[in-house]
Order: sequence, then C-alpha cells, then structure tokens
Amino acid sequence: MHMKKIKGIGHFFKGATGHDCCTPQETSSTGTWEQLFNGIQDPVLVVRPDGIIIEVNDATLQVARKTRSEVIGQGICKIVHGGRWPHIKCPLEEFLKTCTPKVEETRLPGLFGEYSFTILPVKERDGTIAKIMLIARELTGDEIRKVDSIRTAKLAAIGELAAGVAHEVNNPITGIINFAQILLDNYDLDPAGIDIVQKIMKEGDRIASITRNLISFARAGSGEREPVNPVEVVNASLALVQHQLQKDGIKVVTEFSKNNSFIIADFRQLQQVLLNLISNSRYALNARYPGSDSRKIMEISCFEKQDGDHPVYRITVKDYGTGLPQSILERLFEPFFTTKPPGEGTGLGLSISYGIIKDHGGNLRVNSILEKYTEMIIELPAGA
Repeated sequence: MHMKKIKGIGHFFKGATGHDCCTPQETSSTGTWEQLFNGIQDPVLVVRPDGIIIEVNDATLQVARKTRSEVIGQGICKIVHGGRWPHIKCPLEEFLKTCTPKVEETRLPGLFGEYSFTILPVKERDGTIAKIMLIARELTGDEIRKVDSIRTAKLAAIGELAAGVAHEVNNPITGIINFAQILLDNYDLDPAGIDIVQKIMKEGDRIASITRNLISFARAGSGEREPVNPVEVVNASLALVQHQLQKDGIKVVTEFSKNNSFIIADFRQLQQVLLNLISNSRYALNARYPGSDSRKIMEISCFEKQDGDHPVYRITVKDYGTGLPQSILERLFEPFFTTKPPGEGTGLGLSISYGIIKDHGGNLRVNSILEKYTEMIIELPAGA
C-alpha cells in the first residue's frame, strides 16, 4: 500500500493544554511523531467538528482497506460507516458537532465487527475546538454480547409498549367496523354512501391487521413445533416466490449443507420469516437495478456451525442491492421503522420476524454496507 509521508503530525495536537504538546527537540524531528502516531495499533482518526477527516494512522487505513488519499478529506460517515442516505443523519457526525467527550459503539465496514470509539475534542489555545480525535477499539466477544442484550431488551420494551397500544386500539376499531357493517346491512344507501362505508370497513380492517401484527411482534406465540429441516423451509419459501424472482430477473444462488440437520421449530412461522427476508432482498435489488442486470443476485445458505459448546443452524439471505446505512441498523427491527417510501411498507415485517426468531431461542441480525450488500443472518439452536 502506498503511504504518503505525514508532515509534522505534532501540529494536530498543539494547544490541547495551552502550550505545544512536544518539546523543541521532538518538534525538530517529524519522524518521531510519525512513528508514535502510526505505532498505535488501534485506528485513530483526527476530524473537524463537521466530520471531515484531516489525519489518520496506519491502523485506520488497514481497517478501512483504503489508501491515505482515499481517506483524507472524506466525511467520517463515509469511511467508518460506508456512507448514508441524504435524508438520514449519521449519529456519529451529529455527535461530533456537540464537541463533547463520549464513548460510542459503531461498526467498521470490512471487519463485520463492533468497535468502540472514544471521542476526544482537542482545544486550541483560545479555547475553541477545531479538531476531534477518535480512537477506535475492537470490542471483545463478551462486550458484543452485552451490546446485543441491551438492544434485545430495548426491542422487548418497545414491543410491550406497542402491544399495549394495539390492545387499546383494537376494541374501538372493531366497533367502527361493526357499525359500518350495520349501516351497510340495515340502511338504504345510495351508491356513493355504499362506497364510503365500504372504504371505512376496508381501512378499519387495515388498522386491525396492524394491531394484530404488533401483538404478534410482542408475543410471538408459536404454534406446533417439531423437528424441521431448514433446507426444506428455504426451498418451500423459494417455490412460492420463484415466479416473481424470475420475472424480475433475479438469480438465486443457494448453498446448503449436505448433511440432514434439524431444528425444533414451527415450519410456517419460519417460512414467514424467510419470505419476508427474500421479499426485502428482492425490493433492494429492483431498487438498485430496475431493469435486467447480471448483478441482480440473491445468495441463500444453510449450514450448521458451533457456537462455543452449542451447535447452531445459520441461515443467511444476502443480496447485492442498495445496502443500508450503518447508522440505521440498530433501528431496523423496531416496529414501524422502514426504509421504504410512504405507502410501500408498514415497517412491521422485520419486527415480527425478529420476534419469531427470538421466540424460537435464536437470533436475527444484519450486516450491510451502503450500495454494496445486505446480509440477514438467522441463527437457531440446532439438533432435534
């Protein structure tokens, strides 16, 4: 990798304590600061409050898999998160504007791991802040599990709140639908009146469907569970949408374990999850490639693997469509959160899928980089 020489990196940190942070002897040798800065094993970035990167160490370039010229002058969100959509703010960029010390958890594209950022504003002699230093540290397995448990608890709390609201809405909407039916059955309405009442019933049924889905997300009570071969669930799901995928020119590449593995699951609920993930991948591919394109590929794999002492079965649905900004991944499974335009999605599909997988003792998570790919990963306890 071609590395451009860092010119006097000590000047980035002058004024942090009211005076130069190096001695005259040290400032006489730019190589000293270069060696110290690049000797740090963790990624370190120096940015402006607006998020523009002005300096990085070698570890950052290795993690980002980019050259120095590709990083310096770019926005922090583009390098750390892979970019964002114009209408969605990056939490990291927004926080830099406050110039307040903080520890922030985020992801770095290419590593598929969790990092903790220590954010340190650097004061000038006059007290202003023109530079902010970010020091990244890869989280341990225990720390990642702690972060996941916090996210799960948050979603559970949101689910309970949503279920409570759904119950409160369900009774009056049922009354509205029934009264509309009485009007239709017992009163002599003109065609315009009949049309209005039918629309009331249609919209009432739509609200009732949403409340049922909210309750399903909060309490994914499963039906009959039995030993299920996940490969059969995937094949059955693909058979239902095969015509749509072929019509859109989407190529499906599958990779299955040769062994007959089983999990204890509700076949129909697991199929519901798979159909939702396949539908989302199809939408993302069509959004990025509206017409015929050889890059419209969806990959689905099923394999058993060891997670410590416990075998788990992993089902992965990956597409190379629009991808997702890293800044929204934590909200992806929240009820009513959707990346689709108004009218094209309720934001409940992934919420319900998440609830079903959690109810089966498993986990549903996402990896994604904007304009590159999205990978949805289901892990369920293996063995029957």
